[in-house]
Amino acid sequence: MNRINKLFADKPQNLLSIYFCAGTPRLDGTADVIRTLASNGVNMIEVGIPFSDPMADGPVIQTAATKALRNGMTLRLLFEQLQDIRKDVEIPLILMGYMNPIVKFGFEKFCRKCAEVGIDGVIMPDLPFKDYMEDYKPIADRYDLRIIMLITPETSEERIRFIDENTDGFIYMVSSAATTGAQKEFDAAKQAYFNKVRAMNLAHPTMIGFGISNRQTLESAQANANGAIIGSKFVQLLDDAGGDARKAIDGLMACLQE
Repeated sequence: MNRINKLFADKPQNLLSIYFCAGTPRLDGTADVIRTLASNGVNMIEVGIPFSDPMADGPVIQTAATKALRNGMTLRLLFEQLQDIRKDVEIPLILMGYMNPIVKFGFEKFCRKCAEVGIDGVIMPDLPFKDYMEDYKPIADRYDLRIIMLITPETSEERIRFIDENTDGFIYMVSSAATTGAQKEFDAAKQAYFNKVRAMNLAHPTMIGFGISNRQTLESAQANANGAIIGSKFVQLLDDAGGDARKAIDGLMACLQE
């Protein structure tokens, strides 16, 4: 069973997924960050593939991507760094990146390398759903790789149900139509969106991301979905800690109690 599916079968509630960008603050720190997160209670990890034009990301992740590219991070190097990660890490690992570097690498080659190193899923925010269905899903399915699709408050109920029917793993609920970045609380409009999706009784689990940085946003996300995804806050803490993942995750856990 794919590790993503197994995770939701074994622990369907109160999940915590952490995003960070590969290759920053240290070029060689990717595997260490993954091992540290996995050994400190994180349930799933998203490893960002740096790209020069991350249009869905806010300034923190944009800055991280720029630093990673300047450090020399590439997809080829990332796969090399992940070669032995499954010797130490059992939780689901997802790569998150834009289509340009993945298509340039070659999508089937990308899926094959994911299978070789033990990657369970991929998130491509700019992948059109029509292209996913026709060109990408059949290839990913051959390698047991889950392509995770995003929905936003602007996504229609019809489209949400269509995504639910034609994907696997989980559905990534973007908390707002804005870019990534920490928020102090989720307003009434976001709560209404969460309530709408929860009332749809979708077949697949949901995870809420974008804006989670404190106890209030974490508890709201976990109450309205199967779990929460934290990106910008951890990326900033990791940078502030000079790549010390243990210090960064300790700092994050402290923030989530506030």
